Amino acid sequence: MIDLDKVTAIDFHTHAGEPCGMHEDDGYEEFQAHMKAYFGSKFDHSPTIAETAAYYRERNIAAVIFTVDGERETGFNRYDNQEVAELVAEHSDILIPFASIDPAKGKKGAREARNLIENHGVKGFKFHPTYQGFYPNDRMAYPLYEAIAEAGLPALFHTGQTGVGAGAPGGMGMRLKYSNPLYLDDVAADFPEMKIIAAHPSFPWQEEALSVATHKPNVWIDLSGWSPKYFPPILVKYMNSLLQDRMLFGSDWPAILPDRWLSDFEKLEVKPEVRQKILKENARKLLGM
Repeated sequence: MIDLDKVTAIDFHTHAGEPCGMHEDDGYEEFQAHMKAYFGSKFDHSPTIAETAAYYRERNIAAVIFTVDGERETGFNRYDNQEVAELVAEHSDILIPFASIDPAKGKKGAREARNLIENHGVKGFKFHPTYQGFYPNDRMAYPLYEAIAEAGLPALFHTGQTGVGAGAPGGMGMRLKYSNPLYLDDVAADFPEMKIIAAHPSFPWQEEALSVATHKPNVWIDLSGWSPKYFPPILVKYMNSLLQDRMLFGSDWPAILPDRWLSDFEKLEVKPEVRQKILKENARKLLGM
């Protein structure tokens, strides 16, 4: 178990590399190449779960880690949630396992979620509306949300522009419209007991994200995917005031390294008492740890 009194921070947004460091799908290497170019990644491969754990353990930072089930929309094979959970469990001193299920799986997806929660220690779920090709308020997703809400676990949604498909012809068919955070307002209203995290500064819909989070007390924002030096002033203003208890540190590993994020965050004008909330305490409360 993670000793949260000893870790310096909780990174709420890290991506698990392929469980075996390999992926055989046609087109997947092209997809990864565009992602690396977009973020300027220096990795020559997607870090494995074990490599990720070693990196975070060395820095004494806990990390929420997940994959994304975009099998239906992209054609790329999804990673087996049970396998990922088992690999993450080998590093339970530093990693917190989330799972991902395509909401189009309906009741079957809800059954999978309950099994992952009850038997595999999963602590939350990740959604990427653009990569998965759905609006978050689509009723097809509600059976899955119900399973998550029943367990009292959080659901993390990508919002705003994405590096997925960026720079590729036609953006590899990825549609940004699905990731407008305003669609989370319906989900937050219909599932007031479910903790919802809007991931990333939500360009170009930052004010929509702040509006939803200030109106719905079950909505948080993670600050991953951008260096803090690029945060818009209105986001920093809300970090220091109305939403100081519902902002979360996230890097977007391995696209953005926590070393860089934390270094730039040190230079941001954030109140000292708010800084620790963002780095660890808000995540600790959200996760019930």
